[in-house]
Amino acid sequence: MLCLKILNRCRGAEVIALDYSPRMLAYASAQIEEAGYSNRWKGFEGDFGDWADDNLSFPEEFDACISSFAIHHLTDEMKLKLFKRIGKSLKPGGVFWNADRVLPESPALKEVYQDIREHWAQTQGTTLAAVRAQFGTSISHGYSGPDRLATLYAHLQMLTAAGFTSVAVPWKYYGMAVFGGTAEKT
Repeated sequence: MLCLKILNRCRGAEVIALDYSPRMLAYASAQIEEAGYSNRWKGFEGDFGDWADDNLSFPEEFDACISSFAIHHLTDEMKLKLFKRIGKSLKPGGVFWNADRVLPESPALKEVYQDIREHWAQTQGTTLAAVRAQFGTSISHGYSGPDRLATLYAHLQMLTAAGFTSVAVPWKYYGMAVFGGTAEKT
């Protein structure tokens, strides 16, 4: 769980988490309480789209905003709106990093990514179908729906359009990537 990794690694950090799933928030809260970090973590139930549309009361200034495997459930239009909202909420010099699935850039790469995922599953003694069955299926909730992937290039364009500078991709592995940048302040 990303929140717990941040709290373990960054001893002075305080984490504010946003998720529309009460089940996910309860799971995170239990893990964080068990680790002894309850005083450095707050969970809010809400939808990214509501925050992007300014319909969610939420703290306004952050040093960093980090997301993991969540934003791909938004439409491209809402992703752009969310990136703008994140940029607006960052303190000067603040950064945004997103770890997420990305759409393959071509049909040939889609096939390569699929083969790599299947190979990985086999090395784990399972199949992709079994892995997917463990996670269940995505259901639509608020602004979020089933996978709405965009290419990495499209994400970088959205970040640039949202005013982020120093846009970068520090890690990419086939159909997964970490990307983000520094918010420009006006």
